[in-house]
Amino acid sequence: MSWIRGIRCQVRAWRAARARWRADMAEFKVAQKEARRRGKWPENPGPPPTGFSLLPWLLMGLGSFSNLLQGKADNPWIGGLGLLTFNSLYIYVVFRSFVKEKREAVSTRVALVVMGLVTCGLALGYGGSWLYFFPLLGLATGACLRGPRLGQVGLSLTALAAAVSVFRAGWDAINVAYGTFLSTMVTAAILSLSEAVRELRAAREELARRAVAEERLRFSRDLHDLLGHTLSVIVVKSEAARRLAPRDMEAALGQITDIEAVGRQALTEIREAVTGYREGSLATELDRARSALSAADIDPVVRQSGPPLTPGTEALLGWVVREAVTNVVRHSGATRCEITLDGVLDRARLTVADDGTGNSTVPGPADGIGGTGLKGLTERLAAAGGSLRAGPSPRGGFTVTAELPVEQADLTSSVVATAPREP
Repeated sequence: MSWIRGIRCQVRAWRAARARWRADMAEFKVAQKEARRRGKWPENPGPPPTGFSLLPWLLMGLGSFSNLLQGKADNPWIGGLGLLTFNSLYIYVVFRSFVKEKREAVSTRVALVVMGLVTCGLALGYGGSWLYFFPLLGLATGACLRGPRLGQVGLSLTALAAAVSVFRAGWDAINVAYGTFLSTMVTAAILSLSEAVRELRAAREELARRAVAEERLRFSRDLHDLLGHTLSVIVVKSEAARRLAPRDMEAALGQITDIEAVGRQALTEIREAVTGYREGSLATELDRARSALSAADIDPVVRQSGPPLTPGTEALLGWVVREAVTNVVRHSGATRCEITLDGVLDRARLTVADDGTGNSTVPGPADGIGGTGLKGLTERLAAAGGSLRAGPSPRGGFTVTAELPVEQADLTSSVVATAPREP
């Protein structure tokens, strides 16, 4: 009765596979209709192949089934049981061959070996049309084994089919061996190519999704850094203009002129950020830092030494200056801010230190980086192989230190930054 239970399990598996096939076909038809509505042909070549594509080859066993019905085979019950066993194993193997995990499972390989023993037994016992089970065995083998051992297995199976065929039907049946070899290798080649095409298409779609996600992340970082800094400068200069207006209108007009210039520059930078062509300039950021700190009544001290920096290094250090000075202006309550740039042949170091006592809840090196701006800066530095730390200075206040090893015109190493506070 165990073979009856096996048939029931196979019927359930066949029904589940049919349901999956119908779902894939329905999805494919919907994609086709949508593509025709848009005037385009869908890139999806259709639902993935399943065991149904290999079932029609079972018709090669109709000759053996006819022999059983006409009583031309000895021991018809043994032949019928063998035929049922072979067909059940064939269906079991081919339906599992289209799922990589199931294809490589031990149970599938064992079923394939048993299928080979049944094929040899039926071919040796009956001969004639029963020899055509060897090409069917090769087809199942090619569907199941698509690795580097396929050639050895295919040649071994071909030699076995040739030996059994010659033994039962003489050299006239050598075409059975040829058919076995072709069915094994061609099936494996077609299914492997189909699987590779689908994997490449899936990889292309994944790369497209990642490119979109990275572009969104870049734009959100640039927009935050640009607007955060610019709006902080505008607010500080507006407050300065309001304070100066009652007693020094000329100075107040100077601050308003600066606000206009900052606004115009912000529009230009936002357009560049949208198109993805913005590159930071360290000299420009240092000039803006002096202006923003002075407007906030913070004494700026800028020191520079060393050879000229590469554009990549300047761009990254410019972002560090922008984020650090923005946080000093907004949160530190400092009266003095020092920006020091030291450069040697293979290394550039930028330090931004303030003497403020602002927001003490900013996470330190052990706590990680907090705040949208610092997280964005961390990602910029990590993309260059660097890192970002936050913590107070031993002398009081907070310090930002960015260190960039540089080789000639290329940015090659890491960034270590101790970042300012941010809410």
